[in-house]
Amino acid sequence: MKFVKRILFVATGILIFTLAHAQPGMLLTELARMSGVEIREMQCDDFFSEKYEFTITQPLDHQNSEKGTFQQVFILSHLDFNNPVVFVTEGYAAGHAEDPRYVNELSYYLKANQVVAEHRYFARSTPDTIDWQYLTIENAATDHHRIVEFLKTLYQGKWINTGISKGGQTAMYHRYFYPDDVDATVGYVCPLNFSTEDLRVYEFLDRVGDSACRQKIHDFQKMMFERKAACLPVFEKMAKKQHLHYKMGLEAGYELLVLEYSFAFWQWGNFSCEEIPGYQAKPKDLVRYLDEVAGIDWISDEGVHDLQPFFYQALTEIGMYGYDLTEFDGLITALTDNTFSFTCPEGVDCIYDPVPMQKIDHFVRHEAHNMMFIYGEWDAWSSTAVQWSGNPGVVLVINPEGSHLTRIRNLPEEQKQKVFSTLEDWLGLIMNQKNK
Repeated sequence: MKFVKRILFVATGILIFTLAHAQPGMLLTELARMSGVEIREMQCDDFFSEKYEFTITQPLDHQNSEKGTFQQVFILSHLDFNNPVVFVTEGYAAGHAEDPRYVNELSYYLKANQVVAEHRYFARSTPDTIDWQYLTIENAATDHHRIVEFLKTLYQGKWINTGISKGGQTAMYHRYFYPDDVDATVGYVCPLNFSTEDLRVYEFLDRVGDSACRQKIHDFQKMMFERKAACLPVFEKMAKKQHLHYKMGLEAGYELLVLEYSFAFWQWGNFSCEEIPGYQAKPKDLVRYLDEVAGIDWISDEGVHDLQPFFYQALTEIGMYGYDLTEFDGLITALTDNTFSFTCPEGVDCIYDPVPMQKIDHFVRHEAHNMMFIYGEWDAWSSTAVQWSGNPGVVLVINPEGSHLTRIRNLPEEQKQKVFSTLEDWLGLIMNQKNK
């Protein structure tokens, strides 16, 4: 492990250094000129030359600094001051970026410096006291704007923000509020939902893939409802083994998971229709398979707790999906709500405001420039993909039969070249097109 340097900034503005084993590199020397952050050197692989974790003080409410502050974590991996910067706006925690081997694919293709920002209210970027009203897309975008401002004094080349899924949404929101912060945006598999139960999901699930596969998925769900009496004890035993609880009730949790199965099946693309078990399968094998595809933990009390900031945002601004109960009439006996309203934090009124996503939609359709969105054709989240209406500044790339795991590196060659040529045109850069 590399030695650690900490730079603490006291109220008087005097810098206090603790150095060990080596003199600071050029980057650290430049960072030392900045104020208001704590810096820790990290280990990095051969692609980058230096890597640092920052902890920066951010206002809870950027409109009113008197509402308090929190500490936000972001990680900077340095290549060269003259190279571009890939700014990864995580929608969740950023712990994965601590891995010395972590290189975002755009950083590789663009030979870029890399910044990974943890989203507010997640992991180590959580306020000491949670006040949910300040978890808004505008506050998060302003968090990222301040990070860009902080680092642009060092990196004055091209900037590209990017993210995957909720991280892609976050990049989109950042670009809406601060369109000039970066030169281009690449959003992967990121939805743009218009309600807490976006009905486009139902239409998508009725036509994705081929009819035979859709029928097998439906038959499996119907069977799981019909064999609930036999499967529920297995589900309960599995939940106890994983120390999971369901405040909605165990049976309602089971039913919710069965409904989630079709969405999860298409989202991840890791399972084939031939693998779907039939009536001959034993209850333990049915429940085990259901867990493998949909995951019994994420709708448990513990799972909701871990993702509470996401669910709050889904219920108040960024939207979500629900479940179509009509095709299982009479089979659902415990679940009383087909949405995720049960995930609202206790004691909080989660009231959905449709206006922010409507504004984002208008921006993407009519005003945005140098924005690229990459989707998997069969990813269930593609049901609520951004809607392109001819804006020449926005490019959509759809990976045929692709899932939520769609990336540039697994696109067909023709589409991959489209991505490269578009980014080169936007940025005036020559990309590294070797396989990553």
